[in-house]
Amino acid sequence: MNYGIVLRILGSLLIIEAGLMLPSYFIAIFTDGPDKTPFLLTILLTAAIGLALSVRFRRVKSITAKDGLAIVTFGWLAASAMGALPLYLTGVAGYVDSLFEIVSGFTTTGATIFSEIESLPQGILFWRSFTHWIGGMGILVFTLAFLPALGIGGFQIYKAESPGPVAGKIAPRLKDTAKILYITYITITLSEVVLLMFGGMSMFDSFVHTFGTVGTGGFSSRNLSIGAYDSSYIHIVIALFMVASGVNFSLYYSFFRGKATDLFKDEEFRLYLKIIGISSIAIAIDLWLVSYHNLWYSLRDAFFQVSSIITTTGYATSDFDLWPTFSKGILFILMFVGASAGSTGGGMKVIRILVMLKLIKREIGKLFHPRAVMPIKINNKIMSNETIARINSFLALYLVLFMFSTLMVSLEQVDLITSASTVAATLGNIGPGLELVGPTLNYEFYSIPTKLWLSALMLLGRLELFTIIALIAPKNWRIDV
Repeated sequence: MNYGIVLRILGSLLIIEAGLMLPSYFIAIFTDGPDKTPFLLTILLTAAIGLALSVRFRRVKSITAKDGLAIVTFGWLAASAMGALPLYLTGVAGYVDSLFEIVSGFTTTGATIFSEIESLPQGILFWRSFTHWIGGMGILVFTLAFLPALGIGGFQIYKAESPGPVAGKIAPRLKDTAKILYITYITITLSEVVLLMFGGMSMFDSFVHTFGTVGTGGFSSRNLSIGAYDSSYIHIVIALFMVASGVNFSLYYSFFRGKATDLFKDEEFRLYLKIIGISSIAIAIDLWLVSYHNLWYSLRDAFFQVSSIITTTGYATSDFDLWPTFSKGILFILMFVGASAGSTGGGMKVIRILVMLKLIKREIGKLFHPRAVMPIKINNKIMSNETIARINSFLALYLVLFMFSTLMVSLEQVDLITSASTVAATLGNIGPGLELVGPTLNYEFYSIPTKLWLSALMLLGRLELFTIIALIAPKNWRIDV
């Protein structure tokens, strides 16, 4: 591993992170909040460390796969470690709690340790939500978009950070791919801000909730999340943008190039919409018959919550932990499904579920035709055995990690539903779970070791497990000469 290039890029990343804290600092100054000095100190410290690292080490012509894994893993860790300082220095939380909150922000999880959110300084509120927007597309993808010097060999970084079983470039040059993704990202972001302001939401709250929606994170500036707004218009706008943010962003590029039919030709996109539609209707009927007794509100809240959970956003318009068991069961299953590959959402990803279903269908077919050749096709393209094996390995590891972590969390003497939903919500980057970590509660009661483990799960889930696990292998620590 070339530690020089790893540290130099990490330095560049920290300089960029310092710049990204400036809007929060300006808000802290404008509101004369207690967070203005903490933001200034953090910005100066982060920039100084970044500058020292970026100029200390020599340039290289390429980045290997091992370098890419190290850059992504340590990049997320460094960004989270420095990003937690404003919360800690302001005194709103201890350092471990601050780290948990910011890891939750960057990984777009939205799990919080705060029970009283509205009393937090506005600079802090903006920063914790802005981390969703930064982390949604990827911290390093942002770096690749605005730092052309990292374009050489940068695909190893992009591949290690991109969600989904296969990372592909939209444009021939990776820098152009990153810029196309961010142009799309910014366009969707500004569109939602305008629509929310049109619905009566303040500019500050519009940006905060748009960051949480487009980044599929879920941090809110209100204690009651989106439920604080008694507006069907706002609920529906956010729900639609959550669904839009769970779509593979490369499909938007095709759409903007006049290839709108590519959207509905894409098998993952069709399955994604089917899951949302069927789940919403099933929950709406259950709510209508058992709890709400009003078809419109049943449909509205069901669609919102299904969109929120499957895209791993985690916003809530009502306390779904009080819903009937059937409805909660559907939401719990959706925690594992997740959004589309190449989106800002977390979870296993719909494409992996699609491949798994096709594998099951193939194995059933082989019982009747054992000698038949039945390749797995996605969008009429045959998937390689290597990709299928990688998907199977991911699903197996995901379930093993889920079961092991559920047992670990149960040592806190919480009930099984709380333990399981805690792990599902953090590993899947969702945020709220069930029972003691339901949408009206938080993660503050957990011990420091458990919070650190849950923070690790959030990072593992966001970086698709193997990025971090592969780096841990001792053979990868050899210095390349």
